[in-house]
Amino acid sequence: MYPIYKREMHAYLTSPTGYIFAAVLLAISGVIFSFTTVWMRTTDSSVYFTVMLFMFTVLIPILTMKLFSEERKTRTEQILLTSPVSIFGIVFAKFLAAFTLYAGTFAVSCFINFVSLRKVAEKALNFPQIMGNIVGILLVGGAFIAIGVFMSSLTENQAIAAVTTFGVILAMLLIWLLPSFINSPVVRELIKWFSVIDRFTYFTHGIFSVTATVYFVSIAVIFLFLTMRVYEMRRWN
Repeated sequence: MYPIYKREMHAYLTSPTGYIFAAVLLAISGVIFSFTTVWMRTTDSSVYFTVMLFMFTVLIPILTMKLFSEERKTRTEQILLTSPVSIFGIVFAKFLAAFTLYAGTFAVSCFINFVSLRKVAEKALNFPQIMGNIVGILLVGGAFIAIGVFMSSLTENQAIAAVTTFGVILAMLLIWLLPSFINSPVVRELIKWFSVIDRFTYFTHGIFSVTATVYFVSIAVIFLFLTMRVYEMRRWN
C-alpha cells in the first residue's frame, strides 16, 4: 500500500494538479477569511468554515478527478490490478494521498489565517470553536474525497469524474434547504438526518458530535467500499 501512496503523493507534487489545488485553496481561503473575520474584527470563525464547505464542491473534484480515471486512460490500471497489493490497499492508498494533500494544505491555510486574526483581534480567539470547525472540515473533506474517488473509478474521463463529483457534493450540501418546502415533519427530520450542513453545525459551535462524526466516517467508508467493489469486478472481468 505504501508504494502506491508514495507514488500518488509524488504525482501530486510533480504535476500541476497538486499545486493548482493548493494555490486555489490558499487563495480562496485567505479571501473568505478576510471578509468573514479579519475585516469584521470578529473572532467568530463559523461563517468562514461554512462558506469553505461550499468552496470544496469545486476544489475536491480537482483533487480526485484523476486518481483512477488517469489509470484507465493510460492503461496502467491492469498493472495496479495485477500488483501484489489488495484492492483495499490500492483504494485506501489513493484516498489517503488525496486526504493528506487536502488536510496539509488546509492546515497551512488555517495557521496563516488565525495568526493574522490574532494580530488584529480585540479579544482572545475561541479555540474550542476553531478546533471544532477544523475537525468538522477534516471529517467532511474525508467524506467528499471518498465520493470523488468513487466517481473517478467509474470513468476514464477526468472531466466527467470532476463534474459528477461536483454534482453529488453540491446536492449533499443543498439538501438542507428542502425541509422549508416540505410540510411533513417526518420527512423534514429524515432530510435533516442526511444533511451535511445540519451535521456540520455542531462543529461550528465547538461541539464534538459523535453522531455527526459517525455519519461522515460512514459516508467515506461506504464510497470507498463501492470503489473496491468496482475494482473487484474489473479484476475478475
